[in-house]
Amino acid sequence: MLDIKLNQVRLEPITDEYHNDVIEHLRRTFFADEPLNKAVNLTRPGQGHPLLEHHSLSTLHDGVSVMAITNEGEIAGVALNGILHGNRDIEHSLEKLNSIKDENFKKIFKLLYEQNLRINLFKQFDVDKIFEIRILSVDSKFRGQGLAKRLMEKSEQIAVEQGFQMMKTDATGAFSQRVVSSLGFVTKCEIKYTDYLDEQGDQIFVVEQPHEKLKIMCKAIN
Repeated sequence: MLDIKLNQVRLEPITDEYHNDVIEHLRRTFFADEPLNKAVNLTRPGQGHPLLEHHSLSTLHDGVSVMAITNEGEIAGVALNGILHGNRDIEHSLEKLNSIKDENFKKIFKLLYEQNLRINLFKQFDVDKIFEIRILSVDSKFRGQGLAKRLMEKSEQIAVEQGFQMMKTDATGAFSQRVVSSLGFVTKCEIKYTDYLDEQGDQIFVVEQPHEKLKIMCKAIN
């Protein structure tokens, strides 16, 4: 049955008419399952989160995201991809965090933005834009069949076609790290969650096994 399901799935760009369906998919899967979201109890399965949804829709508007959809119109998985234009995009996002009242959301994105600024991939690789895989999500019914890898491969095809020289992702969990590593991504930065502490020396993210660290991973293309 699993093979039949996967054979009924096709990969397509995410167009405007599917945005609401994608958000609904993420409410059931990624929003609650992602290791850092889960560590701070950001939301529950099936529930929305205004800031996560705004972040997702902003990414969708870049027009380079991909979905896996069944013949019946069910979304099996998504790769939400965005375009970074130099460190100014990250700096601007970090500044905007100061006005956000959701402390748990702020903790997560503060970690991501600060680590990206620290390694400065734009300077390392002398590029002015980067294709960023921001969310990789597969419905539980379709997991274990290589669909995440197919979504990544399709994303790379789009990046190549649009002339990008660099792809990157902030891989927060062991499963996504395994997928992107298999596609030739290399780790440029990593930080163990047990080593990421607040001013009092307490661990900020107590993350469930097998997820142990954040890895910023990238791949040169073209």
